[in-house]
Amino acid sequence: MIERAEAGPLRRLVVLRHAKSARPPGVPDHDRPLAPRGRRDAPAAGRALAAADCLPDLALCSTAVRARQTWELAAAQWGTPPAVRHDPRLYAADAPGLLAVVRETPPRVGTLLLVGHNPALEDLVLGLAGDGLDDTLERVRAKFPTSALAVLSWRGTGWPELDPGAALLTWVTVPRGRKK
Repeated sequence: MIERAEAGPLRRLVVLRHAKSARPPGVPDHDRPLAPRGRRDAPAAGRALAAADCLPDLALCSTAVRARQTWELAAAQWGTPPAVRHDPRLYAADAPGLLAVVRETPPRVGTLLLVGHNPALEDLVLGLAGDGLDDTLERVRAKFPTSALAVLSWRGTGWPELDPGAALLTWVTVPRGRKK
């Protein structure tokens, strides 16, 4: 990690890929809802974040239906969900576009949740991670499936300081809900 990473409070960027979506005929991509598996997995993602004591101070969410539904089902697992900003730029963004939106986050936010889409999320995680604990980097490189969660930690006085290679990838998991 870079020298500047030692200054400032600990910050965490939590990246959540939307849960499994359906592909109804004639429905535009932006309007695709969650599939039954996605409706099971999204709450599991919320429970996983709560169990890991990694609840966000703020959430940034794509405006796509499947991302909004993922957010709603995950956040419903917490006592008091944080504020959420539905940002249309997150829908079709590439990794640099996602990072630009993340850098707009107010400095009071210590943990930020980003709910969006691949391949941009995977590219963002790999681009920001200068290193990873255990096999986290290898797991993201192999696959970042629907409902995947990744946590990147770094130190800095504000989100504009978050640069490629500046974070440590501390946790990766793919929560799955139980079939009924």
